Amino acid sequence: MVITKSRLVLGATAVTLSTIAVTSLGIHSRGQALFKASPKELVDEVWQIVQRQYVDGTFNQVDWLAVRTEYLNKSYSNQQDAYTSIREMLKKLDDPYTRFMDPDEFKNMQVDTSGELTGIGITISQDEETKRIVVISPIDDTPAFKAGILAKDVIIKIDGKTTEGMDTNEAVSLIRGEPGSKIKLTIERDGRPKEFQITRARIEIHPVKYSSQQTPAGKLGYVRLNQFSANASGEMQSAIRDLERQRVEGYILDLRRNPGGLLYSSVEIARMWLDRGTIVSTVDRKGEQEREVARGRALTNKPLVVLVDEGSASASEILSGALQDNKRAVLVGATTFGKGLVQSVRPLEDGSGLAVTIAKYLTPKGTDINKHGVEPDVTVKLSEEQLEQLWLKERDKLATLADPQFAKAVEVLGKEIAATGMTTSERK
Repeated sequence: MVITKSRLVLGATAVTLSTIAVTSLGIHSRGQALFKASPKELVDEVWQIVQRQYVDGTFNQVDWLAVRTEYLNKSYSNQQDAYTSIREMLKKLDDPYTRFMDPDEFKNMQVDTSGELTGIGITISQDEETKRIVVISPIDDTPAFKAGILAKDVIIKIDGKTTEGMDTNEAVSLIRGEPGSKIKLTIERDGRPKEFQITRARIEIHPVKYSSQQTPAGKLGYVRLNQFSANASGEMQSAIRDLERQRVEGYILDLRRNPGGLLYSSVEIARMWLDRGTIVSTVDRKGEQEREVARGRALTNKPLVVLVDEGSASASEILSGALQDNKRAVLVGATTFGKGLVQSVRPLEDGSGLAVTIAKYLTPKGTDINKHGVEPDVTVKLSEEQLEQLWLKERDKLATLADPQFAKAVEVLGKEIAATGMTTSERK
């Protein structure tokens, strides 16, 4: 269970509502299938993968052997019959992150890591307890973001169709569509329904935005990371090096509303800030643990504050947890989303794919943040009114002193800079 770039096992599971079906999953490389499996063979292939890899050896108290007998005794006339049965079979695990993708969904998922999307630009998940479809976060500057969708919104209807009993696969198929087409989402926020009419679009995502800013704490480097896509680490490296040339005195890394992405990307980015220490460990059902560590190649050792909120999920939690536990950064904001499970995605013989929960990840201190999240060192929680004002109505105030969380980050960072007792020229 080595977390490497070639294997692409990822630590966040989120469904991106676009032609990109799923973000934050990993792909096990495998050659193109030489033949198309029969429907029954496909069902058994899925069963066997879960049998070998699923994180819980009790299969969440399901008699998995009996499930195999039940579904192999069925008759299948075509692949669609198999797809229906596979989804029924996986639903018995009661795990929203273990999911089947038909060939179109699987192809779309693979495109996701390129950072180019077509759709509305939100990530969703199914709440493990309530089974409701929940928004993890809208992606910056996308149709969903501009329409006013927020993290933790519950999607209760899609074009008038209730989402009760709906899984993420069905939600994705209903929400995806061609650029220029419209969709109506009914969401529940603080117990009240709201309707949003959103036009789908083609979206190009640049995961990193940065600038140097003169603040009361001095000249600071501000870096916003909105997604851990394949190009995120390269863009982060360029940003830090440029800001170092500009001789900033400290950094604010903004992970607010970052729903996650590729696990290896979060590890690579952590190594840019950390010289030593554990970054993340993963534990499978046998208790076997794999650990990713820093390699002494940090690009800067200047003081760092990380901004997090309820929309910071999975890979964001890996990065923020690593920086917090290693005392490399101070976390400011609100408790993160709480997604601490690792999925692996496997291609199947007919071109479809399977995401399976294979492990849980732990922060360097061994903390399991699943369902709990990473707690900030300094809490600055915004009200719904403040969130809408800052992220939607007055976006130009984001990452300025009119942004309460950013303002607190500047204050904290000023103290950190003063505490180092070093001049800019003495720092790396």
